[in-house]
Amino acid sequence: MNFNLQKNLKNNTSMKKINKNLSSFSEHLDLQYGKPGTETRKKYEEGFETFKLGVMLQELRKEKGLTQEQLAEKCGTTKTYISRIENDASDIRLSTLMRIIREGFGRQLKLSVDLQSSSPSKTTS
Repeated sequence: MNFNLQKNLKNNTSMKKINKNLSSFSEHLDLQYGKPGTETRKKYEEGFETFKLGVMLQELRKEKGLTQEQLAEKCGTTKTYISRIENDASDIRLSTLMRIIREGFGRQLKLSVDLQSSSPSKTTS
């Protein structure tokens, strides 16, 4: 009986329904924020990078077993500022970010630049 149940489940076409309303994440971004290179999409992508930075700092802080207050003391800033960075509510200066990474975590900050253009190329005819 167990074998028949498994066979029926395997062959059950209702379990294999395809939802035609589903879209990929990329398609969702295009619909919600516009195609890559548009102003709305650029703003979204910049905000997402800020969010990722905040999450990265929070993960590093927790990895080191530090509270926001302890991290702030180590790098000469305030708990409120650390909280604002972690919660995506504050722009952060590069010099401050470098100090937090160096003095707060004892690490080095390395940056990279994506040399590929994010805006559609314009061609002339």
